[in-house]
Amino acid sequence: MEIINALRDFLWDYIIIALLCFAGVFFSIQTRFVQFRKLKESFKLTFGNISLSGNKAGDEGMTSFQSLMTSIAAQIGTGNLAGVATAMVMGGPGSVFWLWLSALMGMAIIYAEATLSQIYRTRKGNEIVGGPVYYIRAAFSGMVGKYAAALFSVLLILALGFMGNMVQANSVGQAMEAAFNIPPLVTGVVLGLASLYVFIGGTERVAAVTEKIVPLMAVFFALVSIIVVIINFAMIPEAIREIFVGAFKPEAVMGGILGVGVKESIRFGIARGLFTHEAGMGSTPHAHALARVSHPAKQGLVAMMGVFIDTIILLPMTVFVILTSGSLGTTKNGVFLDGIELTQHAYSQTLGSFGYPFIAICVTLFAYATLIGWYFFGEANVKYLFGKKAVPIYAVLVVIFIAIGSGLKVELVWSMADLFNGLMIIPNIIAIFALYKKIVIATKEYELSSK
Repeated sequence: MEIINALRDFLWDYIIIALLCFAGVFFSIQTRFVQFRKLKESFKLTFGNISLSGNKAGDEGMTSFQSLMTSIAAQIGTGNLAGVATAMVMGGPGSVFWLWLSALMGMAIIYAEATLSQIYRTRKGNEIVGGPVYYIRAAFSGMVGKYAAALFSVLLILALGFMGNMVQANSVGQAMEAAFNIPPLVTGVVLGLASLYVFIGGTERVAAVTEKIVPLMAVFFALVSIIVVIINFAMIPEAIREIFVGAFKPEAVMGGILGVGVKESIRFGIARGLFTHEAGMGSTPHAHALARVSHPAKQGLVAMMGVFIDTIILLPMTVFVILTSGSLGTTKNGVFLDGIELTQHAYSQTLGSFGYPFIAICVTLFAYATLIGWYFFGEANVKYLFGKKAVPIYAVLVVIFIAIGSGLKVELVWSMADLFNGLMIIPNIIAIFALYKKIVIATKEYELSSK
């Protein structure tokens, strides 16, 4: 634990935050703040042609909506329920401000990633393939590109397929135990087998499941959360004050009981922001590469909506329920409630006995969707490194990690996830920097053609 934390802290304190902040500003400027200029168009492209009729993707990729739902399935996981709670405990309410800021800048980064994934996607046999490994190899010639792409693939498989899915299962295991007294290992085994059902169905089943489960679970969670916040309406001004004052002066909110500083507020806000919206991580481009669109920049605009929905619309639901219920800073046996346990406690303050099972159901659905998305991203890299024959082995290993992760201590699981998430960012961000001119050209071409 100490070794993992030391490596994680060095990586995030001195490298990743600076890299992501610079990338967010750089690509916002290079695209002339596409996340603000084209937000309305992004919304139209995303929701203008919705169909839940189960379009079959097959070997020809996915519809643009299916790609986005697969992307959001990965983004909308336990980060929205447990990750943000952890951020507020470790970094105070002000961490939410930095989380939102990282999302706004992240929209420009994910636009760049998705656009490049479309430009550099290719065909292997009768299958369309794409993702960061292909634009990483394009960014660096010769053996440098080959090894950088391989390094990214290994890191992604570890970060998402194994460690990340352990985090998802961990939150589900905790929630189900608190709500229904179900042993975490039992939850992990059931969750793993349910995930395996989708894994063995390939791209077509992944797309069919995510395009249905993601919109339904998001609406269900949002409606109940809005009701809770409305009931606690009188506390909203104080919650807003705690977020914005806490971002720059953490000791001035909540009586300073959490004992955090500005550094922790920024660090945990950006780290947990990344864990939920994934901009810059190089994960969601695997889904966006398969979208059937007329221009690469079109899918870049659709990708932006994923960050917006996940972090600007849905995540604040959890934030305001925790803050307006006065749950942040609650202790149990002398220790601050953290992660999914804090979120369940917050909802139970208003919903009573319904609060714990409600969050248990939500976190199970959210995590299930994310397990599918992250498995899919990992599978693309397993195929790249080892070919299709290795996929069944990878699927079984992921199921084992899901079962194991459900019962581990939350601190260890989150620390490992943070470490591997940070490592995989480095080759991905360097590659999109190297190819920034391609992004600028694609943006100009699309804007000229759409006039």
